Formats: sequence, C-alpha cells, structure tokens
Amino acid sequence: MYKGIAFFDLDHTLYNEQTRVDPEVADAMHQLKRNNILPVISTGRNLFEIPNTMRQTGIDTVVSANGSYVIFEGKPVYKALLDKQVVKDFVEFAKSNHEATTVMNSTGARINFINDIVRGNYNFINSRMPNLGVDDFIEKQEVVMMLINTKGPDEKYIDRFKDTLTFFRNTPFSMDIVHSGSSKKKGIQELIANAKLQGIPTYAFGDGNNDIPMLDFVDHPVVMENGLPQVKEYAEFITTKNIDHGIVNGLKHFDLL
Repeated sequence: MYKGIAFFDLDHTLYNEQTRVDPEVADAMHQLKRNNILPVISTGRNLFEIPNTMRQTGIDTVVSANGSYVIFEGKPVYKALLDKQVVKDFVEFAKSNHEATTVMNSTGARINFINDIVRGNYNFINSRMPNLGVDDFIEKQEVVMMLINTKGPDEKYIDRFKDTLTFFRNTPFSMDIVHSGSSKKKGIQELIANAKLQGIPTYAFGDGNNDIPMLDFVDHPVVMENGLPQVKEYAEFITTKNIDHGIVNGLKHFDLL
C-alpha cells in the first residue's frame, strides 16, 4: 500500500526549539502522504502530549512512549505495560533518594511530588507539570512508562532495576523508563508486524540517545546536525539542524518530497 515509511522523533527533530511543528514541516508531512509515504511519529512522549502535533501534521500512526504504545491509523496495535509491583517498588526507591517519579499512559500522567529538579525538567521539555496522585494512578490505570526526575548518577537506578526496566537518559533532568526490552526499534517492529507493512523501505529521523535503536534498525537512518555525537555515528545521512530545514532537506535527499 505504501512506497515507504518515514519515522520521526519529535523533540529537536520534527519540533523546533519551542516544541512546535514549523509550517514547512507540517506541509512536508502532508506531502509525504500524497506521495504514498507513511509518516510515523516515533517519540518518547505519550499520546496525550501530542494531539495538536498529530492534528497539525495529519499523522495518525504513532510509536509512542519509547516504543511501548503503538497506534496504526488511529487504532492501538501494541502496548507493553509495566508491572504494577515493579512500578510501586521503583517509586518507593526513588522517593528514598528524594527524587520524584512521573507515571504515564496514553491518556495522562501523575507525579508524586514536585521539587526544583522536577521544575527544571518540565521547563526543559516545555511541558506542564502533571498533577499529584501517583498511588491512585497506579492502582486504577495502566502504566506504560515512567520518568525519573534526576540529574544522576543513573547507575543507582539502572543497576537495581536492570532485570525489569529499560532506561533512556534524554534530558539533563530526567530518564525515561519503560518495560525491559522496550525501545523505538521494538515498537517499530511491532507496528510493521501488526499492520502488515513488511517489505516496505524504512527511513528514520532522530537526534538523541533513545533514537539509536530506531536508527540502527531502519534502512535509511537520518540524524539532525544538532544530534548528539554518538547518535551521528548511526547516520547514513546527516541533515541540517531541526531549525534549519533539516526535515525537508533530509526528505529531499532521499527523493521522498
């Protein structure tokens, strides 16, 4: 059905530095559809955070929560839920280190307390801080992802929960936490399998650590000029910065526009 599939990270990739989609980028997403290329958002963010982005770009296929919750043409096709006891244990351990945990799913998020690191994190990602109420959220809702608001050291969490959780350091103030083995690569694999998209050329655009599994998996990995040095090692092509027509230039390089 499609001639290609293009996966796009959001922060510092599809987004500008104000966490918005520039008009030329939104136009490019619509042009991809007209060219029979499936545009897919592939992000550490959860669905409840990006309705305006989906509406502006016309994208309804999303690999969200670092691959843990996937929708194809608006319908869920895969999710990797966190075990509630593991979540409770993690929240308590983080609290003993005086660090706050955010718990999330596709519809919302809660946090257990707010401190300066939390304020710094949500300011950094240009997002509103969640409401309080982690315990009630864990009891009554599915948990797809957590976020530990910490400046490190990361090892105190990674070493203790290495058998049950996967961690991605994406900001100076936080790490994303998902089910063991979850990643954008895993989410993309599940999307391709469940939506029967096998055999179609794949492209991906990214800049950060959680993009590495995705970039390593697709046929044609593209890294933004503003990407991290270690991420650029996975690039077939390095495009210009996210604020310097990077998405459009990368798509044109592969004759997708």
